[in-house]
Amino acid sequence: MLKQILADRGVPALLPRAEMLEIMQREVYGYLPPKPDTLEWTVQEKYIPNFCAGKVTSQRVELTAKLGEKSFTFPFVAVIPVSDGPHPFFIHINFRPDVPDRYMPTEEITDNGFAVLSFCYNDVTTDNNDFTDGLAGVLYENGERGDRDAGKIAMWAWAAQRVLDYAEQEPRLDKTCVTVCGHSRLGKTALFCGATDDRFTFAYSNDSGCSGAAITRDKVGETVEVISRVFPHWFSKSYRQYANREHEMPFDQHFLIASVAPRYAYVASAWEDSWADPASEMLSCVAASPAYEVLGLDGLICEDRLPVSGDRWHAGNVGYHLRAGEHYFGREDWNTVMDFIRSKR
Repeated sequence: MLKQILADRGVPALLPRAEMLEIMQREVYGYLPPKPDTLEWTVQEKYIPNFCAGKVTSQRVELTAKLGEKSFTFPFVAVIPVSDGPHPFFIHINFRPDVPDRYMPTEEITDNGFAVLSFCYNDVTTDNNDFTDGLAGVLYENGERGDRDAGKIAMWAWAAQRVLDYAEQEPRLDKTCVTVCGHSRLGKTALFCGATDDRFTFAYSNDSGCSGAAITRDKVGETVEVISRVFPHWFSKSYRQYANREHEMPFDQHFLIASVAPRYAYVASAWEDSWADPASEMLSCVAASPAYEVLGLDGLICEDRLPVSGDRWHAGNVGYHLRAGEHYFGREDWNTVMDFIRSKR
């Protein structure tokens, strides 16, 4: 049934990873900014005194990246259990700088033995069409960019990769078990980030929908025409050409999930989030699974039907769950993905 739905939608076959990443950068998100020439940081100890009853350390870190003759600085917060490590950890691309946050139940995460390094996306570059501020202002002279230069999603993904640069030298963190995650537009970012950087063990997209985890062809809810018109700054300028022409795209969003192989990809949906379209998010996992199978691995192992609320499929290297409720990143999502990660360690 599921393979027939994908065939009826005309979803294209997978390509070699390098080709898929080239297409997704060129046609959708723009090319990732270059790695910095140097990366330095300053650490503020005990950023939140006595946080989580003293069971964790909290530190505010400011990263400064030098790009040619220019430099760019942004902050993140690292919360790490004081118990013996090294600890598996999340790099959470968040909407707010708050710790904890309504999208990040920090104490529950750390009580499960995970560390979490989080930053606010607006501290990297603002979520608007202004390309003169933050990282955008460093990259683009007078805020002008070319048709295939990085949009804001690619810039936020770049920032998450710089946080991982810092994490690689932190002995309390387990670099063999690192997850990049985000919700909604930042779920798109997390998936793109994990696809383009194989240092991430897990790439977790929560309710990312159109231009994120969901198959675009015949998707319900948000479409390329809507998203590229309302949020053009998220993408390369070239993406707009596919408005109302989804069936002419030489790609679809399963290219991103497939590019995570042989590492782990995880997609979460919400039953009432019709704008994101849970069925199309799950179908993308199915369409990406052959990238794992050719490597002798399992992709998504599921029943041959569209998902219903309560489904949780964790057996393969691609995981998926569909919970009750609306567009949100809550405790149920965090606990479910932590279960998936523990099952793969």
